[in-house]
Amino acid sequence: MIRFSLWRQHVARYPLTAVLTGLLIAQIIASLQVYLSNRALYHTLVSIRDAGYLTVPTEAAMDRLQDMAPAVWGGLFFTLSAGAGISLVSLAAAWIWDRLFRRSRRSLIFLLLVWAGSMTAVNWEGWSPLTTAYFALIPIGVFRVAVSGKSARTVRDHWFLTGIHAAAIGLLVCLWGSQMGKDLFVNIRDRLLLSNPIGAVVSDFYYQYTLYPAQVFKSLNQKTLKTCSLDGVGNSRLKELLAEKLLAYDYLPIKGGERVDLEISGSGEGLIFGHRGEAILKTTAKDFLSAPHRALEQFSLRTDKNRFFRGFSYFGLLIGFPLTLYLFAYTLVMVLATLFFQLNKARVLADILCVAIGICLLMPLLAGHHKAAETVCLSERLTSDPWQERVAALKWMEDNGGDVSRFPAYRQLLSSRRIQERYWLAKAMGVSRAQNTYEDLMQLLDDPCPSVVCMALQSLGRRGDSGAIQEILRRIRASDHWYVQWYGYRALKRLGWKQSASE
Repeated sequence: MIRFSLWRQHVARYPLTAVLTGLLIAQIIASLQVYLSNRALYHTLVSIRDAGYLTVPTEAAMDRLQDMAPAVWGGLFFTLSAGAGISLVSLAAAWIWDRLFRRSRRSLIFLLLVWAGSMTAVNWEGWSPLTTAYFALIPIGVFRVAVSGKSARTVRDHWFLTGIHAAAIGLLVCLWGSQMGKDLFVNIRDRLLLSNPIGAVVSDFYYQYTLYPAQVFKSLNQKTLKTCSLDGVGNSRLKELLAEKLLAYDYLPIKGGERVDLEISGSGEGLIFGHRGEAILKTTAKDFLSAPHRALEQFSLRTDKNRFFRGFSYFGLLIGFPLTLYLFAYTLVMVLATLFFQLNKARVLADILCVAIGICLLMPLLAGHHKAAETVCLSERLTSDPWQERVAALKWMEDNGGDVSRFPAYRQLLSSRRIQERYWLAKAMGVSRAQNTYEDLMQLLDDPCPSVVCMALQSLGRRGDSGAIQEILRRIRASDHWYVQWYGYRALKRLGWKQSASE
């Protein structure tokens, strides 16, 4: 009896064991990938700093780029997005090969061709060893665990039970899919994460570590700071004109033999834009100076090796990560249920409970949908009891240009204990032009929550008051939080500020 119970638990656990194997492999690769990216960024920032420019992250946060901890924690992003996606696809392939094709060699050849195709797609824009490692090593680990020994072949599924399992997942996909939209992640943060202490820690973790992995696969146009060399341009007047245009797009001219993102050489009649010693784009000084954004967009596009990986990571975050959470919950319930029920009954019970959990988590998102606020009731909604009503009013003003200073009750929200209210209040004050809301934004720059500070900085940029530039610069230099510095830098750019070597 004990051996039979252990066998049932083994059957219940093996899909999760296979996925965990894939996630472990992904975490090792991701940690190394982010660490090497951080080191490269550190050396780039040192060159930028030595040239006299403002760096983001600043020196207060730069040293962390050399530590292993940000690489490990930042690597979780790739583990739970691309790693989860690849692991689940590999598990599905193993299940299909084992259950549907009865481990035939012909079907295995087909799967191997698909596997090879995925690695070809990854390297289509250029060789990327560590990115290739995800698609090469994770499927091997997952497939090996999924089809080894007494795992997959131990029990054959009844199609009725498989149908129940598929229906449970399909139901949750449909329910959660109804919430898809540009505000999905914001709603999850506001209504799920920030509504409880554990979720708030997860949100803070996101703001603390998300920019480390993001740096790995950003295109040049998406990066905050880029370096360039004009040593190959012989005409000094032309060099000055090029530097002025490049600085507006945060391509910072670096002198000497430093490794840079953009190398420009030639004369006015013909300019060659190079990257890492390879000629990428040819243009003329006249064409570039008249429309620099076009040339820089083309240059960024042609040097971008990570488009496929970015897209797959987004797929993994949107699909792979939620399904992995479902698998964790399903396996936990199923393992416990096998102590008391037969395997098939345990599977049905696990499906039912997981659907119930998924619906319970969805309820706060559904409850957060309120009727669009109207001007005539904004004052009433800003003082209503449900915090969701107050946030809805702030969102309406931010979306429709309503001036929050017309409603004195907003000042009570400055000291609200709810991060969501302070966050959306900071955003709403971005469309106001009243002096008192400017002073309130300055108060929110000292908020203990980084996301609120970020929105206050964004609003300062949105208001268009260049008088805020010096204060934003001071805040960037004083902060040790990369995300806050990043939002501050974006606000500076929106206010028309440009880098100069005197910084």
